[in-house]
Amino acid sequence: MSAPLNLFATAPRGVEPLLAAELTRLGATDTKERKGGIAFVGDLECAYRACLWSRLANRILLPLSTFPLTDADSLYAGAAAIDWTALFALDKRFAIEVAGRSAAVTHTHYAGLKVKDAIADAFRKQFDARPNVDTDSPDISIHVHLDRAQATISLDLSGESLHRRGYRSGAGEAPLKENLAAAILMRSGWPEVAAAGGGLVDPMCGSGTLVLEAAMIAADIAPGLKRLKYGFEAWSQHDADLWRTIRAEATGRKSAGLSRLPPLCGSDTDAGVLRKAAQNAANAGLANHIRFEQRDALDARPVGDVPGLLVTNPPYGERLGQESEIIKLYSLFGATLKQHFGGWKAAVFTSRPDLSPRLGLRASAMHTLFNGAIECKLLQFAMAAREPSLVESALSQAPTGGEDFANRLRKNWKHLAKWARRAGVNNYRVYDADLPDYALAVDLYETPDLHVHVQEYAAPDTIDPAKAEKRLREALAQLQVILAVPAARIHYKLRKSQRGSAQYTKQDESRKFDTVVEHGCKLWVNFEDYLDTGLFLDHRPMRLRIQKESAGKRFLNLFCYTGSATVHAAVGGAEATTSVDLSNTYLDWADRNLLLNGHDTRSPWATHKLVRADCLAWLRDQAADRKSPRFDLIFCDPPTFSNSKKMEGVLDTQEDHAEMIRNAVALLAPGGKLYFSTNRRRFKFDDALSAEFAVQEISHQTLDEDFKRPPPAHRSWMIQSR
Repeated sequence: MSAPLNLFATAPRGVEPLLAAELTRLGATDTKERKGGIAFVGDLECAYRACLWSRLANRILLPLSTFPLTDADSLYAGAAAIDWTALFALDKRFAIEVAGRSAAVTHTHYAGLKVKDAIADAFRKQFDARPNVDTDSPDISIHVHLDRAQATISLDLSGESLHRRGYRSGAGEAPLKENLAAAILMRSGWPEVAAAGGGLVDPMCGSGTLVLEAAMIAADIAPGLKRLKYGFEAWSQHDADLWRTIRAEATGRKSAGLSRLPPLCGSDTDAGVLRKAAQNAANAGLANHIRFEQRDALDARPVGDVPGLLVTNPPYGERLGQESEIIKLYSLFGATLKQHFGGWKAAVFTSRPDLSPRLGLRASAMHTLFNGAIECKLLQFAMAAREPSLVESALSQAPTGGEDFANRLRKNWKHLAKWARRAGVNNYRVYDADLPDYALAVDLYETPDLHVHVQEYAAPDTIDPAKAEKRLREALAQLQVILAVPAARIHYKLRKSQRGSAQYTKQDESRKFDTVVEHGCKLWVNFEDYLDTGLFLDHRPMRLRIQKESAGKRFLNLFCYTGSATVHAAVGGAEATTSVDLSNTYLDWADRNLLLNGHDTRSPWATHKLVRADCLAWLRDQAADRKSPRFDLIFCDPPTFSNSKKMEGVLDTQEDHAEMIRNAVALLAPGGKLYFSTNRRRFKFDDALSAEFAVQEISHQTLDEDFKRPPPAHRSWMIQSR
């Protein structure tokens, strides 16, 4: 064992505690955290191992002298006191790097010149010659650190920075340094995850640094094994035999480690940086051990059979584009983690911690690390394990059973697809409890990708729950095969009797909206968050009727929901529209729908207005006020029942429809029309209204081909003043 050496390892800010632990594993003793690194004690073998095996250090320095710094002459004197000729030979080329600050010597270039002069004078005095300076590829590297009133001169045993592993031939925009990537992985618990057989996914991998460093950690590959040159090799005290032994051991460990690598996957949308990542992997000898794929980060999926680690450094700047794109990425990425990475660990390294709330996740740990001078946060999340959803379970295997359902679905789809093409319909119902054993409503939406919205009608208590669930699984599996739709685009809901505001209760928090087109109108739909998508398909003919009759008219939409009928009126050329609802959520949705079609509701001169109000109370007030505006066209489609706390009382369509209709007719302009609709089963229209007004039931005219199964999905009337 050689004599102990006082050594110093430099590292990025924030990495010091991790580096101290790593050096201890490599044989260091007496480790002490210092600004910018770790001071430690170790013999020559420890120094060599630190250079070869440290994943976190920038440099391994052997301090030669520390002395007071008063001016440039004191720097020369301190350097001249070192026996340079005992450290390296005359034929070795050297270079000097100066770091730090001091008021005594303000120019680092000048400080380097003073140390160079001291070294040259020492050799000239003994050999009457001086070694050459080579800043590009020196044999010996001298490190000078200025720290206010003192200076430290060290021999750089590493040579160039240890973060340069030797595998990188290309990188994307602002790549992570390799040792910072390793620190992120260490902080995130990757060594433990890999030891347990867990895989790793980086869905925004860029040139692959995180994935490559993860592979080297998991395979026990020394990060410096591919480096061709170290600073200590030209040092006079270098022990070549010891170094060969340490390298040979590392080579053997690499061969054994590659055989137990867990699955690793990096993906990115940029084909150019993926080519660089693949080349870097080939350079590292890892091309056959890492999978790189071109895909959107929101399509990321787990790898392997054991929960692993998702780790990523989201891009910013030119690669991602505008601020809105960054916000969208963070907002949607959290949903991807929650939906697909249950049981996994996740780590996001970001210089934008202000965006972390948009992930919608609570961090289990947060650490500060510096990427150069940029302060960044490493956010860690423990994703809750979850049972596979009913849809996922059913679609994870080939369909068995459900042949009757499959046959009916094929028959319906063949017929309705032809009708839809002829009628210019993009979104329609393809199955609606046609078979008693398969009590489902299946709707197809083109976004333009095909989405399938499945609602199961709750089975009565007389039905065996196990049988009902088995049939549901059969149906879901058949749906995927017949419609050729991936599981991610099949959306399942359980539909049961709703009371009060329960029908509007959120089912999920995906916040993901898609756009569909209906008779030239663009509409936002949401397949996950609510029981309904935001578009009642059975009212499609009514909306088209309103669109055709609205030109130059003033239109009122009562219980407007997401405002789809209002959009049709606006697109049809309505002079003005007013939409009334009690829900802020749905009024905001209506606003977005109108805006999507180029109609503004917020400017002072906007002709399309949204009103938040209890429709029953609003109608009473407007009907009683003779100065209230009159409308040429009114659509009233109240919920069957509501006892929302926001209302003054309780709404029951059967009990309240006569009052609603009378008050609505009072708001009609001469010649105006009121369309009243309800989906309440066994609804009885008040005969007294037929004596007061011109009433015509038009239910059969407002049901398209996909809703002509009995009983009717709704009933509708056209009502006018006599």
